Amino acid sequence: MKRLVTDHLETLYKNRNLLVATMHGKEKIIEPVLSKYLGVSCYLPGNFNTDVFGTFSGEIERKHDPLTTVRQKCYEAMDLYKADLAIASEGSFGPHPTIGFVPSDTEIVALIDKKHGIEIVAHEISTNTNFSSGSINNFDDFLNQLKDLKFPTHALILRPDPNSSKEIFKGINTLKDLRKYYTYLKQTYGSVYYETDMRAMHNPTRRDVIRKAVTKLITKLSSLCPACSAPGFSVVSAVPGLTCSDCGFPTPSTLKYILECSKCHYQQEKPFPHGKKVEEPMYCSICNP
Repeated sequence: MKRLVTDHLETLYKNRNLLVATMHGKEKIIEPVLSKYLGVSCYLPGNFNTDVFGTFSGEIERKHDPLTTVRQKCYEAMDLYKADLAIASEGSFGPHPTIGFVPSDTEIVALIDKKHGIEIVAHEISTNTNFSSGSINNFDDFLNQLKDLKFPTHALILRPDPNSSKEIFKGINTLKDLRKYYTYLKQTYGSVYYETDMRAMHNPTRRDVIRKAVTKLITKLSSLCPACSAPGFSVVSAVPGLTCSDCGFPTPSTLKYILECSKCHYQQEKPFPHGKKVEEPMYCSICNP
């Protein structure tokens, strides 16, 4: 990807201070990309506790959906540190939304520019994740799972059971500590439950997904609105209805994209975004019910 060098984007972002609203090392992913392609100067808010918005291990429940949460991180950090430009990310883990039972990582990255009234959001969904959890009945048997969990480059969390917040040991990345905390929990509570530590600083695979989301953010920024020249003119919805090449009836396949400006809300249609004007009969609910 080439550096964004349009005069308009340089006017908006070059040499501005960008607040990275994180406490889990995400600045190491975000700063190199944003500094290179936008010319901003990234900095961290001191003692900004993003755990108050929710923790993966459940001690603090996330009260809102991921998009609302990532916006909250940006706005609260900007209010607290008197900034007008901020970026944050939020991750969610669970079954893939379309594939089903395959574990997935969904990352949302938002850049909010209060000075120019611009908000850019990018998403990345990936099945490349070590997301896993379960009971440990036998420590030696559990050792056989460690390679699949990508331990020790990816840390683990141990607790008595999935619903307990009595004692939780996070960031475990040595076999010595793993055995120590397992033994303690087993002797104290009679049961041990493991979770992969999904915090960014302890999960390189997740960091790769965040990096891809940030790259998508850069791509969105490079698309300027035809009406007001604001960055972030991008797809907001896909309209189904591409007609079947055999019977001519509409299919669920995408007929057109709707692009919208995040600032002035000007919209534009992009027909046949995948380069085809008809769909194969195999995707038609009439020809292939």
